[in-house]
Amino acid sequence: MKTNPGRFFEDYRLDEVIVHAVPRTLSGGERALYHALYPARGALCSSDEFARACGLPSAPLDDLIAFHTVFGKTVPDISLNAIANLGYAEGRWLKPVWPGDTLRSESTVIGLKENSNGASGVVWVRTRGLNQRCEAVLDYVRWVMVRKRDKAAPAPAPRVPDLAPVVDPATLAIPEGLDFRRHDFTLSGEPHRWGDYAVGEKIDHVDGVTVEEAEHMLATRLWQNTAKVHFDRTQREDGKRLIYGGHVISLARALSFNGLANAQMIVALNAGAHANPCFAGDTVRAWSEVLDRAETAAPGVGALRLRLVAVKDGAAPFALKGADGKYLPEVLLDLDYWALVPV
Repeated sequence: MKTNPGRFFEDYRLDEVIVHAVPRTLSGGERALYHALYPARGALCSSDEFARACGLPSAPLDDLIAFHTVFGKTVPDISLNAIANLGYAEGRWLKPVWPGDTLRSESTVIGLKENSNGASGVVWVRTRGLNQRCEAVLDYVRWVMVRKRDKAAPAPAPRVPDLAPVVDPATLAIPEGLDFRRHDFTLSGEPHRWGDYAVGEKIDHVDGVTVEEAEHMLATRLWQNTAKVHFDRTQREDGKRLIYGGHVISLARALSFNGLANAQMIVALNAGAHANPCFAGDTVRAWSEVLDRAETAAPGVGALRLRLVAVKDGAAPFALKGADGKYLPEVLLDLDYWALVPV
């Protein structure tokens, strides 16, 4: 058999290292397509001149371009037969990615647990994105629910990894040379500095984007994400193609520009959950909450810990969970991350 049916739950082994195909060289084309798909306007990733004024040699590619590229490489080995991508933790952007860099991915299986129905299980992997110099540019944990090929197959001994709830801000990787003392607030689009944000503050990002099937399909192909539920409507009983969760992440991040225009770089992913499925025709809106603030050693650079929530039609302002502690049906995404902001 020469075709790849994808891995099922019983095919994974604890501590196994999986090297993913195929390396990908990124260019300005990915940036142009990313900015066409999402209303992304962050000045640092849009303008070489703005980036040089902030101490960088040129504008790096958007942080989520690196994430989507690294993530997409893992799909044929990790989530081709996934039922759902469940969450993220301990994510760190370690180095900027520049046009011309070549990225590849490798994952280590760090946890396995069969579900009580015996028809699926949860797989935890730690994935690293590496550049052409074998330097790690991204490192994160995700867990995914995967179908079993054979319900009668014996389950492995369960191991659920102990994951940190928050990335320690002292360990945030600040890009070499980054200096926000010359950050131009007029050109960036908003005057708000690190000190203008208070812990507990909530920001309604106001704008909305209606998801189109064509845009989602272009995005999923762009990141070479081959998960069947995104392409093949027969994979779901309702006959719908599931919108790639990363598409929702990028939409919400781009929408957050209105109120967080100076959150210039994502440097860590503390936690994340795709709370409910998104489908074509849904209108995505976003709001943020400031969870924490931290100083950094870089000149003029502070860090904000932010909760980014994406919701769809009919969501009440700042609504997240019901009295039962479960996400409301209108909530699509709950993402907890650290971003670098000028002081």
